Amino acid sequence: MTPVGPAVRAPSMGLIMNLEALLSARLAPALAEVARAAVDPAVRRSRHADFQSGAVLSLAGRLGRPPRDVAQEVAARSDLDGLARIEVSGPGFLNLTLADEPIAAAVNDLAADARLGVPPAGRPETLVVDYSSPNIAKELTVGHLRSTVIGDSLARTLAWLGHDVVRANHVGDWGTAFGMLIEHLLDHGASGAPRLGDLTGFYRAARARFDADEEFRNRSRLRVVRLQAGDEETLRLWRGYVAESRRYLLAAYERLGVTLTEAHFAGESTYQDALPDVVAELAGKGLLTESDGALCAFPAGFTGRDGEPLPLIVRKSDGGFGYAATDLAALRHRVRELGATRLLYVVGAPQRTHFRMVYAVAAAAGWLPEGVTAEHVAFGSILGADGKMFRTRSGDSVKLADVLDEAIARASALGAGPEAAQAVGVGAVKYADLAGDRRNDYVFDWDRMLALTGDTGPYLQYAYARIRSLLDRATDAPGPVVPCHPAERALALELLAFAPVVHSVGETLEPHRLAGYLHGLASSFSGFYQNCPVLRAPDDVRASRLALCALTGRTLRQGLDLLGIAAPAAL
Repeated sequence: MTPVGPAVRAPSMGLIMNLEALLSARLAPALAEVARAAVDPAVRRSRHADFQSGAVLSLAGRLGRPPRDVAQEVAARSDLDGLARIEVSGPGFLNLTLADEPIAAAVNDLAADARLGVPPAGRPETLVVDYSSPNIAKELTVGHLRSTVIGDSLARTLAWLGHDVVRANHVGDWGTAFGMLIEHLLDHGASGAPRLGDLTGFYRAARARFDADEEFRNRSRLRVVRLQAGDEETLRLWRGYVAESRRYLLAAYERLGVTLTEAHFAGESTYQDALPDVVAELAGKGLLTESDGALCAFPAGFTGRDGEPLPLIVRKSDGGFGYAATDLAALRHRVRELGATRLLYVVGAPQRTHFRMVYAVAAAAGWLPEGVTAEHVAFGSILGADGKMFRTRSGDSVKLADVLDEAIARASALGAGPEAAQAVGVGAVKYADLAGDRRNDYVFDWDRMLALTGDTGPYLQYAYARIRSLLDRATDAPGPVVPCHPAERALALELLAFAPVVHSVGETLEPHRLAGYLHGLASSFSGFYQNCPVLRAPDDVRASRLALCALTGRTLRQGLDLLGIAAPAAL
């Protein structure tokens, strides 16, 4: 096989240029001279030039001068020799067109860097990413997809940026539901948990009895008391449920291609022994108030529809503990014991108020000291074609396994082999989830997500496979990049944008920025491939174009990996 590119090395002391930052640094002195104060150059990629600055528009308003006049003065004072050409455009934009030499230098430096221009974090943080978090004893549904996929992509990206990432799968493995399930199990004479495929049916049957039969409901609640008191027989049955569910979840995660493992389970039961101390500490700090027999926190600024203060119930009136207590205990543990400085909770948008209240109480208790942040990474819902929650025709939640089965079958029907069909089908489902702003709802559309053109996972995978095929057929090695054709130049500029995009994902927690970048890169490669022959090009041109192909392939593969999507070499 032909090498995919020059031997990679760690970055040298020579700068892998972030051209956007370099342009900003060269433009800033001219803006400062005109404004007599520091001005953000606001340099951004542009469709009208390589880069564009809109800084003059707001500056002109402060100076009381026509924007184009100010722009002309800034352009005249700018020192961009050897770097870029500057022109005034429209009402006062500064269009910046790079010279070919710095583009070539930056791309060649990038091609020699093992990390594609993305240096590890200078000040690594310890981060906890709380994601997936299903309930034990239930099968995964499509409703679990978003937390799992978004959380895993963020965990991958933050870890690759050099942070110490602690994955936390805060599964629901405690509470009333287990009293109900264990009683139902015993009534059927079973000595252990049901098999994986029976979990959902068994849970529904137990739930129906709990809702309809008061005697069964009372027994279930007493069983919860036994569970919390440490009754050995109850604990044995509970452990059976947990073990069987964990086996099922790990198999599902492996199929989905996420990085959660056995070591990352940190369910509600993990914090049970700490709950009395959490209550005692909050009470000692005057943060709890008794309300109808329950102990509640009333963080400032939270009110119900009636305008009354909204309670966060830490200990229920029956002495039990709810989600708030467990979440507070987990937060305290993550900060005090794990030393985390950034806590990320990848949970649906409807839980926004709950987490804001938990964070407010934790801050008041001193559990979020200066320099430590807790963030709710909210996301929208998956909708069907009718604009309502995505469900089966009977109104039931769609099983995640059924979604993946269908996706793989459809990918196979497109002609992909068994291994490729798995990669394409699963990748299509994950990319459709990650491609849009996570805060928004999106419509689940089989035809769109599996299309080989457009903004889809298969489009990116096929672009990578095409590059691999081309490199495998090459008889010589890549060489230095010397972009001459406009399509080569456009592809080179896209490649140089990878590092800023990855860093922006780490800061904003928005994987769609990376997904959008990869689609733009694949589109630029398609334009390059159509306009610039590679294997039939003259020797010196061929070496440069092979290098561009190799670098594009590496970038696509790394970017897809950060999204959690496989990049098969052949489809």
